[in-house]
Amino acid sequence: MILTAALVSFFSSSAQADPCGDLIDSVVAETKATLVNRTVDFAEMSVTNGMTLTLACGDPSAVGVQFKGETPSDDYYDLFGRAGRIATGIASDLIVAAARRAREQAVISRHSHADAATSLVTCSVINGSRGPMTGCAVVNKRDR
Repeated sequence: MILTAALVSFFSSSAQADPCGDLIDSVVAETKATLVNRTVDFAEMSVTNGMTLTLACGDPSAVGVQFKGETPSDDYYDLFGRAGRIATGIASDLIVAAARRAREQAVISRHSHADAATSLVTCSVINGSRGPMTGCAVVNKRDR
């Protein structure tokens, strides 16, 4: 009887949920990204066309997409919208529209943000030593 209870306890504790892992798996499946690095509450993924994707599962939760180059293509915004939808539950088109607005303003002011339903989209445009880069992230407002 004691052995049975010990085995049940062992298997239930080893089968505990991994919400961050589940979220990472969903983002990878939706975006076809390749997982590069993962910690308990953060993942870095590689995507084609000079893009990388990051996912923070902690507090605050956020998903970001970085693009190395002058001007991101529609593929960038599509990827950002799909990953953002998985992370926030907000419709992709709302996230994409906010990202386009925020990036357009960030070209002038280097950093900008725009509302997307219950989340905030923030974008930065820099011209550093490695060349131009755009980075946008969507963060749940309740996590800020």
